[in-house]
Amino acid sequence: MDVCVRVTAEAWVDAARALRDRCAMSYFNFLSAIDWMPSPYGRDMDAQVDLEPAVDAAPAEMGWGLTGGETRFQLLARVHDPVGHLGVTVKADLVGDRPEADSWIPVYPGANWHEREAWEMFGISFRGHPNQVHIYLPSHFEGNPLRKDYPLLARRVKPWPGIVDVELMPGGDDGDADDEAAGS
Repeated sequence: MDVCVRVTAEAWVDAARALRDRCAMSYFNFLSAIDWMPSPYGRDMDAQVDLEPAVDAAPAEMGWGLTGGETRFQLLARVHDPVGHLGVTVKADLVGDRPEADSWIPVYPGANWHEREAWEMFGISFRGHPNQVHIYLPSHFEGNPLRKDYPLLARRVKPWPGIVDVELMPGGDDGDADDEAAGS
């Protein structure tokens, strides 16, 4: 059985402690984040909107999918009771462009690298984290690449792999049929 629980950011660590101590959720699975802001750079790999962000365009309305929510950032974590075969996903809405939450490391030490990844990729700070430093990116790297407002400059410099320029096959367009009829 799976359960989803929504908590406030202030109750984030208390929820983890209650799940571990009262509900036997001894297995920490993952911790991650979602940025619900619509991308200002468009959705298509090669669309004109990707190449030239619209300055005067009205921003798209934010949508939260099936999870609900009211803020741009949502923090989520998954824990399990391996004996009772029950999993719980805990979700919390984080406020502001520099969101913060308390660290789960005192409750689930395995959250260490997950929190570092969420900090590095989304810019979510974890109060009480013992070593909040880069895990994937160089230490001098600026920005948070999984935030929707982070420009993926590599897409503008080099075409996205997999986008193919489709050419018509010989004899595939209507003009070839006219040429063949005139030649016979």
